[in-house]
Amino acid sequence: MWPPWLRSPSHSRNTPPPSPSRTTAHRSISFSCSSFKDIQSLCQDQPEPQPAAPRSPSLFRRVRISTAVLRALGSRSSVPSNSIAPPGSSDQSIVVYYTSLRVVRRTFEDCRAVRSILRGFRVSIDERDVSMDDRFLHELQGILGRKNVTLPRVFVGGMYIGGAEDVKQLHESGELRRLIERLPRSDPNACDRCGGLRFLVCDECSGSHKVYMEKSGFRSCTSCNVNGLIRCPSCSYLLPRHTK
Repeated sequence: MWPPWLRSPSHSRNTPPPSPSRTTAHRSISFSCSSFKDIQSLCQDQPEPQPAAPRSPSLFRRVRISTAVLRALGSRSSVPSNSIAPPGSSDQSIVVYYTSLRVVRRTFEDCRAVRSILRGFRVSIDERDVSMDDRFLHELQGILGRKNVTLPRVFVGGMYIGGAEDVKQLHESGELRRLIERLPRSDPNACDRCGGLRFLVCDECSGSHKVYMEKSGFRSCTSCNVNGLIRCPSCSYLLPRHTK
């Protein structure tokens, strides 16, 4: 009796008959293992992966902060040698030139952020609002030696710190605390005379910035600014009078 593969007309004569071992291998599920130890290792539970350790700050970030600290501390050298320190300031005070106007939102937000950071240290801060008195702007321009200046601008202990980005980076690195911690702490209570506003209504013109003279009629008041305000003598240094 002929084998089945020989009787099938679909197979070519040159096709070799299938080997019994190959047929058996296809019909059964093959599983090879070199030793009994391998079987034991497969049956054991796989250990759970350990959580990754928290990553330390990257080298690039540390270098960036260090560079920002050095740049902010060295910003004093960017002030011209013939410039002067803020009038009425000392090496035990902080002076901030800022604006309370919302005309430029970015500038207003920077000023508010810097003031919030500095107030958190509970030290005495001399806040000079250029929108309340334009003489503050002239002071700042004279200190920096240029007309175009951006706000805010910060001086700590008689040292020029810089603008908003410099203050934020110094605060992030902890260097700002080191500069401020030697300054005296401020009284938490606001000034009883101005309520912490640092300005009072001028007594001579009642805030109108105009006074009447019998010989010359109305003229500008020389005791106040264009807004009819004067610096509080109890908590702020007095600005020089206008000279005509």
